[in-house]
Amino acid sequence: MSEAVFSQLAMLVFLTGLIVWMGFIVWDLAKKSQAGRFGTIILFTILGAGVVGFIIKTVMVEIMQL
Repeated sequence: MSEAVFSQLAMLVFLTGLIVWMGFIVWDLAKKSQAGRFGTIILFTILGAGVVGFIIKTVMVEIMQL
């Protein structure tokens, strides 16, 4: 396994883990603040927009490199 393949695989695994961990933090924040269903949806929508933006940017960079 080359260093480039390992780096790409490690980035994918650890970035996925980070996104899952951030989701847990948002869920815990909503639970502890008693945000309710609507508040939890708002928290995940607003705070998850950064994750969606990062994914869209990554996909667009890959498409533009073709």
